[in-house]
Amino acid sequence: MSYRSNLERVLASGRFAVTAEIGPPKSASGDAVRQRARMLRGHADAFNLTDNQTAIVRLSSVASAALCIQEGIEPVVQMTCRDRNRIALQSDLLGAASLGVRNVLCLSGDHQTFGNQKGAKNVYDLDPIQELVVFRRMRDEGMVWGGDALEQAPQVFLGATTNPFADPFELRAVRLAKKVSAGAEFVQTQAVFDLERFERFMEQVRERRLDEKVHVLAGVIPLRSAGAARYMRDKVSGMSVPDEIVDRMKNAPEPKKEGVRICLETIEQLRSVRGVHGIHIMAIGWEDIVPEVVEQAGLSPRP
Repeated sequence: MSYRSNLERVLASGRFAVTAEIGPPKSASGDAVRQRARMLRGHADAFNLTDNQTAIVRLSSVASAALCIQEGIEPVVQMTCRDRNRIALQSDLLGAASLGVRNVLCLSGDHQTFGNQKGAKNVYDLDPIQELVVFRRMRDEGMVWGGDALEQAPQVFLGATTNPFADPFELRAVRLAKKVSAGAEFVQTQAVFDLERFERFMEQVRERRLDEKVHVLAGVIPLRSAGAARYMRDKVSGMSVPDEIVDRMKNAPEPKKEGVRICLETIEQLRSVRGVHGIHIMAIGWEDIVPEVVEQAGLSPRP
C-alpha cells in the first residue's frame, strides 16, 4: 500500500504516533515558522499549523505549511469552516495539495468573539462533518461538490477533532461516529487532564468499534503556570481540569517543571488506554518544550 503521508504510514504501522502544533505568527514574515520547524524537526511525525487560532489574524495555515515542507517537516493544515464558504474550502484544499500538503484537519474554528475583531461574521456555510464529506469526494471521486471533474485530485489524509469533555457527554462518541462516516481517518482530541472521563469516552468509542476505523490522537498540554491551569478549569468551555492538577501547579516550587511532569504522567497513562494510537502535543506559545516532552516520554527520535 502506498501512503499519502508520513503520519498515515506511522499510524498504519501500529506505532504510537506523535503530532504537535506550530502557531503561525502575526506577521507577513515566515521566519518564525521556519525557526520552529528547524527546532522541532525529528520530534514528531507531523505538525499542525493552526488556522487563525482564537480568531486572531495570523499567517495563513497553508502558507505556513509550505514553509514547513521547505524545512523538511510534514505539516497538518488546519482548515476551519469559520472563515470560508464551500468554494473557498475546496479551493484552499487544492492549493494546499499543490504545495505538497498531505494532511488536512477539518474543524469549526474558534468563535470570533474569542478574538479582537468581534464584529467579524462567521461563515459556517459547511460544518466540519460536511467539510469531510466534500473533501473525501474531491479525493476519492476526483470531483468538486458542484460536479466538475478535477484534472488532478488532492491526495490527503483527512483528520478531524473530537472533544470528550463537552456536554452532553453521552453524545460525544455519537458525534465522532458521524465524523468517521463522513471520512475522518484520524482525530485529535481536546487536551486530556481528566483521565477518568477520557477513559469513559474511550469505552464508548470501543463499544462502537470506532477505534478500528479511526486513529485517535489524545491531546496533551504542558502547563506553564497555576494561572493557566485555573483559567482552563474555570473559563474555557469544553475543558475538564481536575482541582488536583490546579493544586499541584499552585504548590509547585517550579511550576514549569511540574507542568512537564504532569504532561509526562498523562502521556504514560494514555499509552495504556486501548484505542489511543498516539498523542497530539499542544504547547501553546511554548513550542520549544516539545522536544523535551517527547524525549522524556521515550518517544524520540521519530521514525
